Amino acid sequence: MTATVPRPTAAKPALRVLRDRVMRVAELVTTPLLPADYLDLIDPLRSGAALRGRIEAVLPETRDAATVVIRPGADWQPHRPGQYVRIGIDVDGVRMWRAYSITSDLGRTDGCFTVTVKAIPGGKVSNHLVRGTRPGTIVQLDQATGEFCLPEQQPAKALFVTAGSGITPVMGILRNHPELTDSQADTVLVHSAPTPEDVVFGAELRQLAADGRIRLVEQHTDTAGMLDAAALAALVPDLAERATWACGPVGMLEALEEHWAAAGIADRLYTERFRPKVLVTGEGGTVTFTFTKNGTSLEADGAIPILDAAEQAGVLMPSGCRMGICYGCVLPLREGAVRDLRTGEVTTAAPGDGVLVQTCISAAAGACDIDH
Repeated sequence: MTATVPRPTAAKPALRVLRDRVMRVAELVTTPLLPADYLDLIDPLRSGAALRGRIEAVLPETRDAATVVIRPGADWQPHRPGQYVRIGIDVDGVRMWRAYSITSDLGRTDGCFTVTVKAIPGGKVSNHLVRGTRPGTIVQLDQATGEFCLPEQQPAKALFVTAGSGITPVMGILRNHPELTDSQADTVLVHSAPTPEDVVFGAELRQLAADGRIRLVEQHTDTAGMLDAAALAALVPDLAERATWACGPVGMLEALEEHWAAAGIADRLYTERFRPKVLVTGEGGTVTFTFTKNGTSLEADGAIPILDAAEQAGVLMPSGCRMGICYGCVLPLREGAVRDLRTGEVTTAAPGDGVLVQTCISAAAGACDIDH
């Protein structure tokens, strides 16, 4: 028996031709803009458009931190607790991208998610989001990403160690894993901040502790000094028995990693870095590098990461480096040399080599061409 395949009718091609003609006419009428540009003005969060979000509110948390409520576009995908999202926002006419942990409950009924931002001295984006952004602002979004998440098999005993804004991914985890915060849970959170007033989510965390749902230890550095591995071991004597997640400044994380490794329990520690620590600078002086696809060239000091130098010059760069080293900043080095600021190792490339470099930890070590 032979199957009969329906032949396309002339009506469908005719409709496509008519649609294409209408779009061409619309493009001529709206030039230099495209019809999609007008749709972006009317419905920037529609399905099929570039992923965007609209800021609905900016809610103060501390004197220098705020929770930003964002309504994402229709194509937003649910995140895993502990992940972060890259946000692109225009500051003084330059679009800048930063990554922030998602802190909201997945059960929100309004369709929004939140990030909690701590303004850092000299931070253009963080200060703008905390102090200069108004509801209604449209931002660019990437889908959520990151591996600072709980495994499917929940630990019997959990320890979270955070400092400053390192509490943000952990807050996202605690809010979405009730098994960590019920009365039978064995969850310890050690958090470091300058003063009690500087503890982001302080009231919520203290209420969880008062209700017996977590054990909270606050280390106020203005009076008690910096949190180190020895102090942590004294505060949590059974830490070797606990699965531990730590997020905060690189110095703290490296101290914890050394302590866990010396104790033979390195596999029980999971860390999330804001930025890699710079150990070795370039040889000094200024060097020139060229972004070969967009024709931009600039001079950068040999001690400045290519990512930072480019963004300071107004070049839009891919990155996810402000929350975890996710390799979102990797670009091809077509020619020239770059230096790894952590180790001092120099990577060179000739045309055709296909070398990839992380721009967040690489500085130009001479003239170099970056594909972007």
